[in-house]
Amino acid sequence: MKLITLNIWGGHVHEPFLNFIATQQAVDIICVQEVYDNAAHKISCDDRVVYLNILSEIHHLLPNHQVYFRPVVNNNYGIAILINKNLVVIAEGEKEIYYSPNFPGMGPDHSRNLQWLMFSHHDKRYTVINVHGLWNGNGKTDSPERLEQSQHIRDFMNTVQTPMILCGDFNLRPDTESLAILADGMNDQIKIHNIDSTRTSYYPKPEKYADYIFTSPDIIVIEFSVLSDEISDHAPLLLNFD
Repeated sequence: MKLITLNIWGGHVHEPFLNFIATQQAVDIICVQEVYDNAAHKISCDDRVVYLNILSEIHHLLPNHQVYFRPVVNNNYGIAILINKNLVVIAEGEKEIYYSPNFPGMGPDHSRNLQWLMFSHHDKRYTVINVHGLWNGNGKTDSPERLEQSQHIRDFMNTVQTPMILCGDFNLRPDTESLAILADGMNDQIKIHNIDSTRTSYYPKPEKYADYIFTSPDIIVIEFSVLSDEISDHAPLLLNFD
């Protein structure tokens, strides 16, 4: 099976991004972050163009995939998993991992959730966890909020009884305690494959880590790669697994 995770940047790199999606029919599971679904306006405060119905545009190009959307702002901005209809979805849900009591309705300091989905393939069950971690404007180092967020994710991971994949944009450096909490007992594919960047040329800042895929030891990894497609300020991560 194949899985891709990508922070789509609100679909800002619009035509190349949609062209990429159209070629991913054979990818079984696509986890995306920074997704709008029939929104009235964007939540970011910059002048970047985003696409307020990008989830429908993605789904239109992947008609053989089922969409599971978990919003975190205004019921129309959040994260999503698209999974091929050939896979049997057993259960799906979310868990709050960071609460922002003073979120003004615009900007990145909003609450965060994780999205989980359990499915079966050849009578074997798997769980995928999709995350877009806290951004605080102070780089990607540890903070009390990030440590607490990671502990919430870990608490949920400890309840999972199937082979597990944890993926997404965590907004964390590899050397943080926040990331170590998540990596404990898991295989960090970024570390294993000596990846030095998960960003594209659209991201000019020096910090080049944000996105990760962690697999439990019972996941057989056939291939892992950071794709070179310039379709966001994040690069797509591809996992081929069994």
